[in-house]
Amino acid sequence: MISPQTLVLAVSAFGICLTVTPVVRLLAIKRGWVARPREDRWHKKVTALMGGIAIFLGIAIPLVFIGDFVSLWMKLFGDGNAPLTLSIAAVIFCGAAALFAIGLVDDFINIKPHNKLIGQIIVASMVVFVGFRLNWFTSLTLDTMVTLIWIVGITNAFNLLDNMDGLCAGVAMVAALALAALYSRYDVSALSIALIIAGSCGAFLIYNFNPASIFMGDCGSLVIGFAIAVLSLYHGEFSTGSRLATVTVPILIMMVPLLDTTLVTIIRLLSGRKASTGGRDHTSHRLVLMGFSEKSAVLFLFAIGAVSGIGGVFVSHSDTLTSPAVIIPIFSAIVLMGIYLSQLRVYPEKEFSVLRGKKFTPVLIELTYKKQILLVILDLGIVAFSYYLAYRLRFDGPEFRIFFKSFLKSLPVIIAVKLLVFYFTGIYRGFWQYISTPDIFLFIRSSFFATILSITSVTILYRFNSFSKGVFIIDLILTTFFLLGTRGSFRLFKETIKRKTLKGKRVVIYGAGRGGELLIREILNNKKISMEPVGLLDDNPIKIGKRIQGFPILGRFDQLSQLIDKYEIEGVLISFNGNTDNQKAYQEAMRVCREKKLFLKAFSIDLKDVDLEQQTISLVPSKSERVRFKES
Repeated sequence: MISPQTLVLAVSAFGICLTVTPVVRLLAIKRGWVARPREDRWHKKVTALMGGIAIFLGIAIPLVFIGDFVSLWMKLFGDGNAPLTLSIAAVIFCGAAALFAIGLVDDFINIKPHNKLIGQIIVASMVVFVGFRLNWFTSLTLDTMVTLIWIVGITNAFNLLDNMDGLCAGVAMVAALALAALYSRYDVSALSIALIIAGSCGAFLIYNFNPASIFMGDCGSLVIGFAIAVLSLYHGEFSTGSRLATVTVPILIMMVPLLDTTLVTIIRLLSGRKASTGGRDHTSHRLVLMGFSEKSAVLFLFAIGAVSGIGGVFVSHSDTLTSPAVIIPIFSAIVLMGIYLSQLRVYPEKEFSVLRGKKFTPVLIELTYKKQILLVILDLGIVAFSYYLAYRLRFDGPEFRIFFKSFLKSLPVIIAVKLLVFYFTGIYRGFWQYISTPDIFLFIRSSFFATILSITSVTILYRFNSFSKGVFIIDLILTTFFLLGTRGSFRLFKETIKRKTLKGKRVVIYGAGRGGELLIREILNNKKISMEPVGLLDDNPIKIGKRIQGFPILGRFDQLSQLIDKYEIEGVLISFNGNTDNQKAYQEAMRVCREKKLFLKAFSIDLKDVDLEQQTISLVPSKSERVRFKES
């Protein structure tokens, strides 16, 4: 339960930031503290800066009332009689104040990145000096260095995350709420700080969400990043769970800023760009490039942060044997998401240019072409995780610990057998982006035969003693599901990008038959066509209201006049052949398009005879020949 005092602190943080933000916005506009649109920035209008002042006050003022600054003073300047446990509220307040000052100066005069980094390292060193560490390693030297990297890294991650309206404040609020849930059972002070951060960020989000009327600037993002970084590593101070939980819980809660920073840094460096140089290549920008709106992209990242944060809280309360059931799916999904997003073209030059033209380039091409090596690695994870999860679902409590020995000794056998079956049945011979119905049946057959051979192998090696038939049935279902799910996600990702990035003249397709479906596929796969279908028309009343390839059949052709203004239609594409039976429909389409001043094109597929006596083959049809799109 949240105590009344904790609730008052959270509400106070919310109220302070909510009240101060409009005052800061008014002052910023009056003094000219504004961000103007730039080519390498996302915003498109002049927007007030210095919103970080309100965020800092919303966090700092409540911290003053709960921080034990005397113990911190004794630790820093005393004679060694400081208490063993220092006030984390006082540590966060002092560090946040220092970074607020650095960020504020940077917002006014643009400090060089390396100077700003030095300031961050000094503040992080102060945190480590007073005794706060991640406690990931038994080596104090290694743990100290990793803690420094963690604090500075997370601080900068939130700074980089401030690239779209509401993103940094919203992700920080979600992470702070996850930390509040994490500490609710252990530490009242940490719970209060988490809710204070969430309250201040939530209040600022009201003004900062799309369309933003004020930006936080570095004086806000650095404060938020530092406060959450220190609060997240504090988990190691009281964690009584496994080493696995100690390491993964902070990472899960910080998943969104870590994903964005890692993706941006790696791609920039591999593309020959400076990691510190700003740009429109962040995770949020890539989601918009996929077709998301700005709001939906930000909300999508909020959702990822919430799911991974909940996963972190679950792992903190679970044992080592249960935690992988949550950790592996979340990390796998994030890795796949990073792979998907990295394929989007953002830079004008060739991306990954650093890797091009090198001696090892052919090796990289061989490893990545068709993604087969990556698929083998992915399937290795799928087989191991499915087998583990099958045991986890089949057995519970003490039973699982007993049968876990059987799992461990048989896992190498299961992995080897299944990957061999996958190889010989032809799973890796296809293209992952072109999965079709025959491929689905292939995956099902392969998974079935792999399970049968696995049972046979276990029987031969271990006489099937201490094994369960139910485990292999569950494993078959899970393996098949994950195989189809991962392959299907590859195609879904490609299809989503194609549909959401369609640009060009808005057209309606006349004819909702096989030709209409082929025409839609051609438009989706051939960007040179530059047309955006809004739907289809068909004179068959049974088809109206249904969909083809996700596009609605809007009505009959005689209803076109009513649809032109509603869907801003610029032209009509005829998808059926102009044979004798369809001549009347052709003539009607030509008449309507003349009256409404719409362009009309006819789609067809043609096989050309090739003169074997010619020296060259011309694939460009003459004016008298049928073409793919024929103007009418």
